[in-house]
Amino acid sequence: MTATARSGAAALPVRPGEKHWTQKELAEVRQELQDEADGLRRDISAAESEIAERLGDAVGDAGDDSADAGAKTFQREHELALTQNARELLGQTERVLAKITDGTYGVCESCGKAIGKARLQAFPRATLCLACKQREERR
Repeated sequence: MTATARSGAAALPVRPGEKHWTQKELAEVRQELQDEADGLRRDISAAESEIAERLGDAVGDAGDDSADAGAKTFQREHELALTQNARELLGQTERVLAKITDGTYGVCESCGKAIGKARLQAFPRATLCLACKQREERR
């Protein structure tokens, strides 16, 4: 089978020496990412409800001493930061799911070469090949 005749999972790029993706392998990665995205959506929704509840309680906390008020403010800010991190992770996950759908999964966003099947199986949200990721981390 020539490279131009491949389609679907087999058409995704791999590094030299790696076997091409099978439909089953790609389906497993897609399901893992979808499950993760669903969990992140649930976590974000629950956290937003808690944050809204805490902000509503702020009026009732008006009589707290400064230590209690500071602790509650810290807790709110911590929850907001965790929620923002979850939103960013969800965005990354959704972007990778879109790449699987449009057939560009496994292409390094920096150099355009194959990220590598083994790397993607270990870290399905990878968007850079190992060389580009190492170069990015050295900056």
